[in-house]
Amino acid sequence: MSAAAEFPNISHEEVFTRLTCEPAGQVCVITPNRRLAQSLLQECGARQLERGLALWDTPDIISFAGFIERAADAACHAGSAVPPLLLAPEQSRVLWEQLLRDSDSGSSLLAVTEAARLAHEAWQLMVSWRLRRVLRDAVPNEDAAAFLEWAPRYERALRRAGQLDAVELADHVLPLITDRRLALPQQAIAYGFDSFTPQQAEFLGGLREAGCAVTLSGPADFEATVLRMPCADAEGEIRMAAAWARSRLEAGSRRIGIVVPDIAARRAAVVRLFSAAMAPDYALPGAHHGVLPFNLSLGEPLSAYALVNSALGLLQLLGRDIEFECASRILRSPFIAGGDSERTARAALDVELRRHAEPLTTLERLRVMAAGYGGDCPRLMRLLDALGRFRKDRLFGAQAPSAWARAISEALSVAGFPGERPLDSVEYQTLKRWHDTVAAFAVLDRVVPRMSYADALSRLRRMAADTLFQPESPQVPIQVLGVLEAAGQSFDALWVMGLSGDQWPPPCRPNPFLPLVVQQAAGLPQGSADAALAVARRMTARWGVAAPEVVLSHPLHEGDRELQPSPLIAATVEVRPDITAYPEFGAAIHAARIMTAEADDAAPALIGNTVAGGGTALLKDQAACPFRAFARHRLHAAAPDAPHSGLDAAERGTLVHRVLAQAWIQLRDSATLLATDGKRLDALLAAAAEGAVERIRRDRPTVLSGRFAEIEKRRLLALARAWLEEDCRRSPFAVIAVEDKRSMTIGGLELRARLDRVDETADGRRIIIDYKTGNAAAGQMLGERPEEPQLPLYLVTAEPEALAVAFARVRAGKRGYVGLARDEDLLPGVKALADARLQYGEWTALVAAWREELERLAAQFAAGVATVDPKRQPQTCMYCDLGPFCRIRERSADMADTEAAE
Repeated sequence: MSAAAEFPNISHEEVFTRLTCEPAGQVCVITPNRRLAQSLLQECGARQLERGLALWDTPDIISFAGFIERAADAACHAGSAVPPLLLAPEQSRVLWEQLLRDSDSGSSLLAVTEAARLAHEAWQLMVSWRLRRVLRDAVPNEDAAAFLEWAPRYERALRRAGQLDAVELADHVLPLITDRRLALPQQAIAYGFDSFTPQQAEFLGGLREAGCAVTLSGPADFEATVLRMPCADAEGEIRMAAAWARSRLEAGSRRIGIVVPDIAARRAAVVRLFSAAMAPDYALPGAHHGVLPFNLSLGEPLSAYALVNSALGLLQLLGRDIEFECASRILRSPFIAGGDSERTARAALDVELRRHAEPLTTLERLRVMAAGYGGDCPRLMRLLDALGRFRKDRLFGAQAPSAWARAISEALSVAGFPGERPLDSVEYQTLKRWHDTVAAFAVLDRVVPRMSYADALSRLRRMAADTLFQPESPQVPIQVLGVLEAAGQSFDALWVMGLSGDQWPPPCRPNPFLPLVVQQAAGLPQGSADAALAVARRMTARWGVAAPEVVLSHPLHEGDRELQPSPLIAATVEVRPDITAYPEFGAAIHAARIMTAEADDAAPALIGNTVAGGGTALLKDQAACPFRAFARHRLHAAAPDAPHSGLDAAERGTLVHRVLAQAWIQLRDSATLLATDGKRLDALLAAAAEGAVERIRRDRPTVLSGRFAEIEKRRLLALARAWLEEDCRRSPFAVIAVEDKRSMTIGGLELRARLDRVDETADGRRIIIDYKTGNAAAGQMLGERPEEPQLPLYLVTAEPEALAVAFARVRAGKRGYVGLARDEDLLPGVKALADARLQYGEWTALVAAWREELERLAAQFAAGVATVDPKRQPQTCMYCDLGPFCRIRERSADMADTEAAE
């Protein structure tokens, strides 16, 4: 609804003439939003400085919502009326959620929170656009019918409690104004409004009726040079806009505008690329900069700030359960007691806990685990103990929100929040806003008498996520704005980006709870495509006169999709603006390089012949990739474990190993196996399975509990019984070693290993056996850099007289021996070497080849050979966690580029 015909217009210059010449308080400028009000205040101050003034009265420039709130406060203090209780947005949202849950039409909704938000929005539209009467006469669909049921109930709830929704405040204040019970300025200037809602128009009319002269105004129009700038893609568009803004800043522009229609989605990219353009070294470790010369109008959710995220995570830890990854961040957070002084010890503790934790944990489980491994973190242990006591004393039962707010603040205090180090400016402001959010949560008493701790935390978390927060910073020349924030603004130079045909005009988003025909008839900006197009046309036209230089840009591609410019800018002449070509920081460093050649594939030779923790995996890694062996076994580099649900493949394999090991410790030979009846054998295996499961429980107490343990025991019993049946088909043998720890020397290295099993036939021939629950093949033991060198290593170092090596493949449906043997009768299914058609004609030749290759691998490791040389690329690197360390992907890309250039 337009009010242009009802009120006279004055120019932009006339506005400042009245502000500077009229007595203080006689002229009030009312703007659509706070940002425009602040902009006008800055402009007024600059004009006063140009006049040579050092002091002046602060002009009365305020947003429309601020003017109404000020009038309501004045009425309250003057005793003009008994004011109803104004609800905060979160209180209104809670009322709507309760109303929907209690109604027949809302009780079946899957997303009550989102439906309540849209219903509240529909209520606000109904009030501000005066839709009550037309809604009563409209033919509603199912959603609109539900809203027409909810709206009267919401209004009755407000009136019974003497409460007022924020959108009703203008209607509450208006009678006090028209009755002249409030002091008003002589003049009110509505500045920068594109249009007015009926409620706003009535309010301005009420001001005029009360004797206040109401006029309209807006920014002056520039004779602008308007250019259209196609860009390769969205990121290139932001990068180009950042370079343009920097060049205009260096040319002396004091007010540079960057309008981003989808600023919420592109915020992170804008911050990153503008920071890189304004301070190219901003991302380097240790780089410290002052305030960057740009500012975004849109803040981030309060919950996204590290300090608040830590507070919410800490409160979650005090609940029933928490994801371990979140608990891990809390343990390592600098915002709790001891976060700095025990930082290194807590990082080490976190690595250890990851080996034993479940994906979900609790405060008590975390405290117990930390007690076993956190000897170097005494302050953390005291903190966890104190939190455990506080949880038992204060965080059970239902309480009022204000009581929960006190408990939450006390819990954070017990945890030493916000930490022991001084907060910087941003953190200090964030902490203050967090306290404000907790205080806002406390006043939910007015709409929710009691709630559980889980509900309280969920509500507080949602409030923090809904609160957009931007730390205060000094005034800067480059303003990155959304479409609405740019309304009414003027600039020295303006760039508007993202104006592709699929994004501008933006699609209309009518409220689903209001009949579409009602929204279209009322002219709601989002009610129809025509209304949205009309708004977009006005905004586009305004941009064209908002600065002397205007650039309208659009991306040409989004992935593989080609984009066209918006029809609203397609006729604008396509010209590339004058933009200084700034070198990229990385390219500048590269250009200034001094090349030196250093061999990076040779580490210092190993001192001594023992490697801490060195086992057969050392040679397996050396065969797979020399750098992997060096990084893992000399630098002890490894990614922290990720807690997982249930048992992983390695743990299941370990259980099978333990059950079969315990079985053969008792059976000892095939004769005893054959003589043991089925009932006794099942009892023996059941006891072995119970012992294996119990050992897993000691490390991970909750992984096998209740029925899960019984299911796993049955699985182990079935696998072990099936495997023993396989062994029953063999020629007589005795098991002479089970889980036997051995020290082995090869190529100057002393290694330690554990042999799964060594058998001896009746005629004294020995067989080395290794259990496998995954895939296994005899070929993995052969050739250069064998993929499975452990059995050959056992043979040449620990059991040189053995005549067969084999994997015992213990898998459901795929059982049997896979290996290499001198003689055909040693193991069922394993051919004699002479019949296997391999390059080694005799067993002794194969053993000699193994010894030679294993000694070569061991000697390489001892000599410090650490070449990044995966045996099979990309298979070898697929599950390796050292990629960021060896940079194999970057090396591969560099080699590909070199080959392409040649």
